Parts: sequence; C-alpha cells; structure tokens
Amino acid sequence: VTAADHPAVTEMSHTTPETVGLDPAVLRDELFELWNRKDLQTLRWAALHGFSKLSEPLEGLVTILEGCPGKQKGRSHTLGHHILNEFQSWMTEHPQVTLSSLSEQQAVTVQRRALSLLADTHPSFVDGLINIYRLNTLDPAILRLNVVSLQALNCYKEAAVLSIKLQLQKELNMEEMCIPLILQNKLPMAESYVMGHNHLEQQLVTLLDSWCHPNFIVEDICKQFPRLSLSKQSMSQFQAKMLTKQVFRLMEKFNIDQGLCPNALHKRRLDSLRFLMYKRFMEKSMTEENWSDHVEYVVADDLELQIHLVEMLVKYSDFQKASQWSLRYNIPRNRLPYGVWETQQSLPPDLQQIRLSGSAQTEDWKPSQSHCQRFYQVPITKDKVHFVDTLEALQRCRNIVLKEGAIVGVDMEWQPTFGCISIQKVALIQLAVFDEVFLLDICENRFCQHPDTISFIRSLFSGKNVLKLGYGMSGDLKCLLATWHQFLEEPLKMDGVLDLLNIHQKIQRSKVKRTQNRPKGVLVGEDSAEKGLSLLVQQVLGRPLDKTEQMSNWEKRPLRISQIRYAVADAYCLLDVYSVLSSNPAYFGLPADLRSISSGQSEKSGDKKHKEKQTHGREECQGAQRVSPPRSDTEKGLLCGEKPSEETPPLAPQQLRVVCDNMLQGLGRYLRCLGVDVVMLENTDDHRLAAKLAQAEGRVILTCGQPFQSLRSQVGEGRCLSLDCSEKAKDQAVRVLRHFNVQPTPSDIFSRCQACNSDQYVAVPRKDMTKMLKQKGFLQDQDSTDHTQQQDEEMTPSVTPDLPRYSLQCQWAPLSDLDPDTLTFPGGVAMQLHTVPPALLPRIPLFYVCTRCGKVFWEGSHFGRVLSMFQEVLHITDSESAAAAVTAAQQN
Repeated sequence: VTAADHPAVTEMSHTTPETVGLDPAVLRDELFELWNRKDLQTLRWAALHGFSKLSEPLEGLVTILEGCPGKQKGRSHTLGHHILNEFQSWMTEHPQVTLSSLSEQQAVTVQRRALSLLADTHPSFVDGLINIYRLNTLDPAILRLNVVSLQALNCYKEAAVLSIKLQLQKELNMEEMCIPLILQNKLPMAESYVMGHNHLEQQLVTLLDSWCHPNFIVEDICKQFPRLSLSKQSMSQFQAKMLTKQVFRLMEKFNIDQGLCPNALHKRRLDSLRFLMYKRFMEKSMTEENWSDHVEYVVADDLELQIHLVEMLVKYSDFQKASQWSLRYNIPRNRLPYGVWETQQSLPPDLQQIRLSGSAQTEDWKPSQSHCQRFYQVPITKDKVHFVDTLEALQRCRNIVLKEGAIVGVDMEWQPTFGCISIQKVALIQLAVFDEVFLLDICENRFCQHPDTISFIRSLFSGKNVLKLGYGMSGDLKCLLATWHQFLEEPLKMDGVLDLLNIHQKIQRSKVKRTQNRPKGVLVGEDSAEKGLSLLVQQVLGRPLDKTEQMSNWEKRPLRISQIRYAVADAYCLLDVYSVLSSNPAYFGLPADLRSISSGQSEKSGDKKHKEKQTHGREECQGAQRVSPPRSDTEKGLLCGEKPSEETPPLAPQQLRVVCDNMLQGLGRYLRCLGVDVVMLENTDDHRLAAKLAQAEGRVILTCGQPFQSLRSQVGEGRCLSLDCSEKAKDQAVRVLRHFNVQPTPSDIFSRCQACNSDQYVAVPRKDMTKMLKQKGFLQDQDSTDHTQQQDEEMTPSVTPDLPRYSLQCQWAPLSDLDPDTLTFPGGVAMQLHTVPPALLPRIPLFYVCTRCGKVFWEGSHFGRVLSMFQEVLHITDSESAAAAVTAAQQN
C-alpha cells in the first residue's frame, strides 16, 4: 500500500521533497500534526511512508523521538510510543536496516543517543529501543554510567528497570540500587532487581535483616539520600514487625538459610515468647507441659531470649518459675532481674529443676468422668492403638488399612513453629479404621524416608477402592510435600479422598436456610467456643473435641497419653461423623451421595450467582466475609451486615467474641466499650497471631487490607471479616454490630475493662479509696476535706452502695480479695492508684477497679458521650428514651 492511497498523506507529501533524504524534523512535525488531529490511522501510514524516505532510518528515529513534544514518563499513549511501535512494524518489512549499515563510530553514537531516551519506564518503549539499537552490546561502563546518571536525577525506578533489561546487576552496587527503592515503598522492584542472582538475593535479605535490629534507625539510612522525599506511609513500613515479615517471606521465596537472618529470627521468637506468656498466664488456656515444651523450642540457645523469658516471668509475679528457668539456662547473676537471685537461694533442691513433660506411661488412658461428659470419646481401648515406627508394624498397618472397601480416617500433626519456620513437616500420621488406629511415627527418620513408607503413602492416597476421610486436608498435603520431596519430583496422586470440610460447609449453608437467615457459617453465642472439626463433631455427635493438646510438641518422644488420646480422637471421629451423616444425609441438608459434594460447591441457580456478585464476594474462600460500605441504595439491602433479617436472633454483646487486627485497634476499643469480648493485637504483633487466637478461642477475626487474604484461609468458614480501612472506627463498630445483629443496651456500656478486656471488677467505696491513697502516699491529710470524711463515715468496706448500671453484665470480686498491705489482687496485679485525682474524692462515692490490670474507673460524662454516639444501635426500652438516658448520664 502506498501513500497515494491516503489523500491526507499525499497532500502533505507535496510540501516535502519527494526524494531520499527526508529531514527527520519535517517528518516529526507532520506526524505531530496528525497526532493533534487524533487521526491515528493516517499517522500510521504517514510514518511508514516517511521512514522509507529517511537517509539513515535508525539515526532519524532517534532525532524524531528526541524532539517529540509532550513526553509522559511511563505512559504508552504518547506520540513517541506510537512512532516507536510503527518503526518496529516497518523494520519487519525492511530487515536490511541494522546497525551494521553504519560505521562503528556512527553506531556507538546512535546507541548512546538512544540510551539517553530510556528514562521512560514503559516496557514497550524500553524493550523497543533496546531491541532496535541492540543496547545490550554497548560497553558495560557506558551503560553503568547511564544508570548512575538516572539515579542522580532521582529516577531510581527507571534506573532499576534499565539495569534489569540490560542485565547490569553484577556491574552495580546492590545497596545503592535497592535501598532507594525500598525507602520509596518499592520493595517488589528491588526483588525483581535481585531475582535470579543468588548472591544479590542473599545480600537483599541480609540487608533487610540488619534493619530488624532493635537499634536500627531508618533516619540514618535516609540521610544517605537527602534528595529523596518520603511519605508517612513509606516510613511506617520500617517497623520491626513489618520488616521481619518481609525477611521471612523473602527467605522462603529465595530459599535463604535462616542462619543468615539472626535479627528477624530473634524478633519472631520474641513475639512467639510473648504469645506463649499470654496464653499461659493471661488466658490460662495452655497446659504447663505444652507451655514448657514450646518455651524450650522458642528460646533455644539464645541468651537474650532466655533473659527475656525470666523477665517476663517476673512481670507475671512468678518468681519461683523465673528462678527455675534462670537456673536451667545458667543466666549470669548480673543479668537477672531484681529478686530472682535471692529466690534462687531460697529454693529447696527438689524445686530447682523445671518439671518438663512427664512420661507417657504416668497417665491413665481413660480420662476423668467430667472429661467424658464434656468431650467426644473414642470407643476403643488403648490396646487397639498401634504405634508404627518399624517396617514390620507398617506391613500390618498396610494389610488392614489398604483392604478393598476400607474407610480410613486420616489426620496429621506437626510441630507448631509460631512462624519461626515457614515450612512445617509432618510429625505424626493418624490412620483410623473401625476398631483400630495406627499412629505412624514420621519423626523416626530411617522409617520416614524408607522406600516402603513412601510407597505406602502413595498407595494410600491413590487407592480408588479405599475411602479416605479428612477435614481441611489442604494443610495436611502441604506438610506432606514438605516432608517428602519425592512427592514434588513425582506428584502424589489423589483418589478416593473425601474432605469433610466441604460437607461441613454444605451443612452450614443448609442450616442457615433451614433455621435462620444469619451470616453463613458464623456461629456465635453458646457455640462460639467451637470451630472447624470440633464444631462439626459437636453438631453431629453431640460433644466437641478436646483441643487442649492441639498446640503441643508433636516431635517430642515419647508422646504423652493425653497427646495420644487427642491424636486418636482427631482421626477416629471422622469415621463416626461419616457414619452418622451417611445414615441420614437429608436431615443435615445433604445429598444421598456424600462424595458428590466437591470443594467449594455452590448452588447453580442464576439468582444465587447474581446475589453473590452484588455482595462483593461476601462468601469468599472458606466463607470469609468482607464487611464494607454499600456502593448504592440497591446494595444496602443485600450487603452483609447492613440490614440484618428480622428472623436473625439478637445477640447480647457478651456472646460475640472477636480478635481485632492491629490495624483496627480503634474499632476494638469501641466494641469493648459496648461490652463485646475483644482481644486486640499490639502494634508489634504479627498478623498471624490473630489466626492463632481465633483458632484457640473460637473468635471471629476482624481485619482490613492485605492480611485478610492470608488470615481467611487459616480459620473456619465465615470466621474472618474484612472492613473498609477508610471508614471511621465508630462506623466500623456499627457495621460489625449490625452484621451479627448484636443489640447492646445502656447497661452494657463499660461492662468490660477498656484496658485489658476483663469483665471482673471490685467496688471500692470512697472511704477505702481515701485510705489506700494515703497508704501509698498519693494523698496528704490536708487533701481530705471535711465533706469527704462526713460522707465516708456512713460507709464500710462490706457495703457497696449503688453499683453501676452494668453490674449485672460483669462479675464482682469481694474487696477482701485485695491484699491490705501491698494493695494487689490474687494474680499479683497492683491497683493503679496514681491515676486517681484526689480532687475526685468529694464527688465520687464509689470506684470500680479491674482485677486483671488494676485500672481504676468511676462514673463520669464519658458514658453520656458513648450513649449519644451509638444511639442508632443501642437497644433501649420504650420507657427509656435515648435523650433521657444521655441527660441522666450527664448529671452524674
């Protein structure tokens, strides 16, 4: 096709010489005019025709691109990008146009001019110039100089992109290239820069690890780049918690040895130690044996962590344990907290050793009667449980488990690593058939890696005629792959596997439709303590599983009887559940063939799909839910939590138990203020702690942003909700309350301690508070007025006048529990008397003290502000209007 076929091109051609040697500037002006007219089709033909008229097309193209007006860095919709794309098309028809047609000096000059155009980072533009002018053949010193000049212009991203395209990483300093990118919140670009270069990958990870040191100051790094302007968002990423998270992610991504990252590992272990202290001494939900096992694993041989452990034990007022652990680790006297060395000297010899996990033979197989009444029990005796750690025992297991038509409950246990190790290997595999259970000891390395063992695992999971029952088997399979690399080289075939998690999700959906229209899979109230498999067992068999040993050391041998009972129950219950469900599937809303229920099965109706689309993915992976503002009036009625169904039963705040991610601390404070049971992560906590707390306590996770994607996969269906980060905390609280149809009343406000979430107080009359303040030196005699003394004469410690409105919503401890000398509670917590202004005494008749943290509260105007703020969700009787309640509160 010639230009004559296009009148516009022909007309313009009359104004230029019709001979070879067209001036590139003239062609550029013609193309610019067409660009302004937005006549792109004509522009294309004009460019193709004009390129053929250039005496030196490669040199002419550089001249045209250098003079193109309106350059927009990183954008493809510019004149320069269009001209470059058309030239590449033209070159396919003119293969003779190459750098070899120029002299060596001319070629280098043209290449250097093209190189100067690479401040643009759009991939098509950069790749086009590199390919046309073969820029990767230039002297590396010239290329390196161009990269340095881009950095001098603060074009750090452009410099990195050019370095990657030209494969210059080995010619440049990694820190000079990557640190500015990281400071500008462009860590992914830094990752791309080092990708595929093992020594650079290691340098990047160790650099980030050095920033995890407690003494790291990001401002010192910023001083090296004074012209670099940083946003508050960029600076916030340099908290030790965020840096540690990135280091562990990159260690796994680049397969970096953990030994090269001591600071991140120390930080992760310290956070894990704090978590263990919380579980043991605050929640009291972890046994002494499990706690000791995990402490030994987390602390390991790190002296600083050993000292932190002793300091934390002192903080929790357990001087005996602090002394025992300090003796165990032989901590130097000059590093011991005050009072520990003295306690060491007073310990009798039999108490100087830590009592770790007892022998597996010291416990009874049959649990207590109360345990039998509360939890599911396996219907087999101890002699029917077989520990498999030899090939002979494996052969007997194989003969029974792989029988044609067999039904096998499959479960696995692995050592909790608290995020210190990303890849977890299987420690125990439980295989249950009716009347027998086999426990495969995968910690025995010779047995684990023997070809017969690996062959058995393959035969088990691939056998079509053996039905394997599991619950949430994706996690088990991930650990299997980490344990046996052979399954990566030759993938493990899966056949005849039925995951009861999918059936449980179907039951939950059916239950919601059949009984009530509350959020799918979110069970609160009396069932809130159970989740996952334990919840399914409770729903089908009547009693939940005892999960006390879930977070125990599964690599330590011998296993305790309580661990064996737990492991056996986790596998055998699958058989009992399947048997009940199979006998009456319709009762549970299931099809006759349970195997027809596939993973993530959903209803096929178009209405169902349409509704799911409108609710913005409310029912996502494993039922995780997002709670966000409606985008239109039509969505308000559909949005989860915006308008609860009238059939949804109302909940009291005490029935909702949540854990708030550290990005939602404001939301957590508001919910706690209204009586909701809220655990809030600290700023230094890792997001994964939310999943651990949710799993251990049956809480619902409230989060926002990126953590939602990882947290939702770690908890049961519907146990993770994501909120809009841009909303105010008060609006988020209202949204959560409506989502669960929680109806707080004025009597719920402040029924929980705002500082620690406890719902137990002790009432301290003014007279006693005055004595305590004097006893601790916070009140002088002249500060106590005659008015105060006159009112206090009528009060005694045994009389509690006018308890607050929330007295029925919380627990009250007797004042006699308080140690009169130290003014501490039985747990060792002292009253925070320093927070009580003496000027309050004349007008406050009664103080309320939290028995867990010692914080002191009293009635004031804050109640009225909260009541006014949450009028729209408070449940107030007809006889009490919100305005009257606010007025009464303001008069206090």
